[in-house]
Amino acid sequence: MRTWQVRDVMTTDVATVREGTAYREIVDLLTGRHVTAAPVVDGGRRVLGVVSEADLMYKVELSGQPHERRLRPDRHRREARAKAGATLAADLMTAPPVTVAPDATLVEAARLMDTRGVKRLPVVDDLGRLVGIVTRGDLLKVHLRPDADIRRDVVDEVLRRTLGVRDDVVDVAVHGGVVTLTGQVERCSTVHLALRLTRQVSGVVEVVDALGYAIDDAPRSALRLGGGMSAGIA
Repeated sequence: MRTWQVRDVMTTDVATVREGTAYREIVDLLTGRHVTAAPVVDGGRRVLGVVSEADLMYKVELSGQPHERRLRPDRHRREARAKAGATLAADLMTAPPVTVAPDATLVEAARLMDTRGVKRLPVVDDLGRLVGIVTRGDLLKVHLRPDADIRRDVVDEVLRRTLGVRDDVVDVAVHGGVVTLTGQVERCSTVHLALRLTRQVSGVVEVVDALGYAIDDAPRSALRLGGGMSAGIA
């Protein structure tokens, strides 16, 4: 079963700047390309950092404001003041960058964004060279997969190839990414696997469990991992 990777959704035509790019040039680039951030790269396309609208906004936010006299200003305030006075990408960028590999799964990329609190990830090769960029919006593209493609993956990869279930045993219906599995299989463990593997199919929003089984060979609680409850008729 093929799992979508970052390379499947990333943008390859990336707006970039160099360390010496001036503030005004960065603003012109972001507004002209309709993007919210740009990786900062060196001559070898290695990513040094990322400069975003948030980094640029400090100059607007703190423009003309007097410096607050604090015995120990917090780190964020110090960085904000430094960026407010910066004029080059090297001093404006957030570094080191949070990057991702092109073969990372969309789940891995989403978790990385969440844990590191970023909205986009430069995509780099093994040498740290920029090959693309992936945003939150890009990760959502997987849920634009046609229902017919999702159904084909569930039937061919999950039921037939992995579980060896005949076509006339389980009916698969997909609407808006919601997969409904209906039918009667032999074992409770098969229900558990069918639900779990179907949830892993790219583009699946939810799995509705309407499966029954004849032999209870797995804990009933295992069937409640994010889905409905299957009725046993042992």
